[in-house]
Amino acid sequence: MNNIIERIKAGFTESIQTKINTADAILNIIAEASEEIVQALLEGHKILTCGNGGSACDALRFSSEMLNRFRQERPGLPAIALTADISTLTAIANDYHFSDVFAKQVRTLGQPGDLLLAISTSGNSANIVSAIKAAHDKDMNVIALTGFDGGKLVDHLHEKDIEIRVPGYDTARIQETHLLILHCICDIIDYRLFGHGEVIA
Repeated sequence: MNNIIERIKAGFTESIQTKINTADAILNIIAEASEEIVQALLEGHKILTCGNGGSACDALRFSSEMLNRFRQERPGLPAIALTADISTLTAIANDYHFSDVFAKQVRTLGQPGDLLLAISTSGNSANIVSAIKAAHDKDMNVIALTGFDGGKLVDHLHEKDIEIRVPGYDTARIQETHLLILHCICDIIDYRLFGHGEVIA
């Protein structure tokens, strides 16, 4: 039993340390990405999100917190999780290729000025790279959440894109930190657009 308790404790410790390392390294980048999303929303644009596996769940979570609410009551904000429509995903994968499942949606739904929030722990997912290329073709900027060394997608980011790279090499720890980053972004969006967290005299 002691070994099990120690493993659980180690998991907590590793997760906490990864978050501390991330806070030390990239707070300014998270703030910059948050401001870019705020500006896009103010200009009437929307956020498209995508990822695979656990990152697909993060994409869904972000869009749900935008469309519904984060902590406090507010109007919904326009976001679409490209991971949500299983019929569309499987149709594209079946008729074309799995690497097209997000890119085809970006080409159809994306408009100039919209943002793509692309989430990949490794940065090597072919369908994420394809989505980034499609976003650029639609004059959309990209915010990429990555880990490890950033992977192949880094080579496809443009100067105006933003990479938020968690300084870690364990997929579970990176995904846990991605979720915290997304919650921080949601908080900044609410703060900047609706004054949530402001002290009202």
